[in-house]
Amino acid sequence: MVQSQDLNQLTIGKLAAAGGVGVETIRFYQRKGLLATPTRGGGFRTYGNEDVRRLRFIRQAQAAGFTLEEIRELLELNASNNRPRARELARHRIDALNEKIAELQRARDALIKLEHDCASEHGGHCPILASFNV
Repeated sequence: MVQSQDLNQLTIGKLAAAGGVGVETIRFYQRKGLLATPTRGGGFRTYGNEDVRRLRFIRQAQAAGFTLEEIRELLELNASNNRPRARELARHRIDALNEKIAELQRARDALIKLEHDCASEHGGHCPILASFNV
């Protein structure tokens, strides 16, 4: 783990390590405008505590399923402390997750039925394999 005293002058590699990502991910986030690209000082770019905090925020938001565009908005909302809009985005994401969970449950239930039917002693084609034939 990077020590806190080193967090004021991190190279891109150390920033990436502090955020648990690769250097190319840092560059990708910079191209997308999610992370700033610092000016060169002493021949190389350095990053600080705020960059680490922002990178971790991005990663946590991605883990929650937010898109990069939504993350950009969340970062802006964080700066302005717009709680109502942040809650609205979270509610929208929760609704989308609930829909995905229901879809996955339906798929699981269908596979359970197919697996049960395939185990039966009745002859003929396996219903699992038959269901995927085009």
